[in-house]
Amino acid sequence: MDRKIKWGIVGLGKIAKLFAEDLRLVHDAELVAVASTNRERAKSFAREFGNPQAYGSYQELFNDANVDVVYVATLHHTHCQFSIAAMNHKKHVLCEKPIAINTTEARQMVDASQRNKVFFMEAFWSRFNPSIMKIKELVSEGIIGKLRYINAEFTFYKLDDDPQSRLLNLDLAGGSLLDMGVYPVFLSYFLLGKPREILARSQFHGNGAEIQTSMLFQYENAQSVLYSGFANNTDMKAKICGEKGEIYIAPIWHETQGFKLVTKGTGQFHEFPTKGKGFTHEVAEVHECIRNKKLESAKWSHQNSLGLIGIVDRIRLNSGITFPFEV
Repeated sequence: MDRKIKWGIVGLGKIAKLFAEDLRLVHDAELVAVASTNRERAKSFAREFGNPQAYGSYQELFNDANVDVVYVATLHHTHCQFSIAAMNHKKHVLCEKPIAINTTEARQMVDASQRNKVFFMEAFWSRFNPSIMKIKELVSEGIIGKLRYINAEFTFYKLDDDPQSRLLNLDLAGGSLLDMGVYPVFLSYFLLGKPREILARSQFHGNGAEIQTSMLFQYENAQSVLYSGFANNTDMKAKICGEKGEIYIAPIWHETQGFKLVTKGTGQFHEFPTKGKGFTHEVAEVHECIRNKKLESAKWSHQNSLGLIGIVDRIRLNSGITFPFEV
């Protein structure tokens, strides 16, 4: 496939706009179609991004033979439904995080990829951030010695939002854990793997939505202290500590442009700027995999996504986070 890879986007919210802006920076990518349940919204979005085809339903986009790969940026609780629908139409899929609401849904999505022989990946863009990739390399090389402690958080004050908004509406899988908490969980999972034990406690909104979750992951020789919340703001730094040194990731850490490495009491800042906002790096991985006829990425595999959402399931069970639409 030497020609440009042609993208469609379903769900045209804030994240889709940021993604489309970065897609412009990828030389072999072309945005050819966008879809919303509101056709006028789709047309407005299309005008902003070079007038790709604008559809008033997702199904119309899935039927478009011109689309190679679909970026699913719909609400969390619809990721499974629309990703599978796209794959059943033989479209490759990049699905915004979290991959799904739970492991059961995630497995259905992976099965759809394998059954239809199409590429599928969770859009965990931080995995492809140049700083995060370099940090993984340094930790694996033992630069800071045996890893002992990770601290990461992701917060924004959102309690003044409408309780029916996406973030606070239980019927839309609202709450901080799925929206933001998956990032600190990712960092611990990425560097230390699955924890042996999880302790988690949450605070809840009056409508039942989770608004704060503190997590302690216990590993054989390490611990992670993680937090997500809508009840406060923080500087959103992260630190990774080993027996011989530390790494301090510059805020906002999940989209960082660099980090400070401290060894033998001496620190040095390393800059690794992203191209665009940072979505370009995961797009490049999608393109490479599609061109090489892979069904999954070796860097963020189906099993990685299943592993991550499995940890989230354990956190939810531990802290009492439930959604009314789950069986």
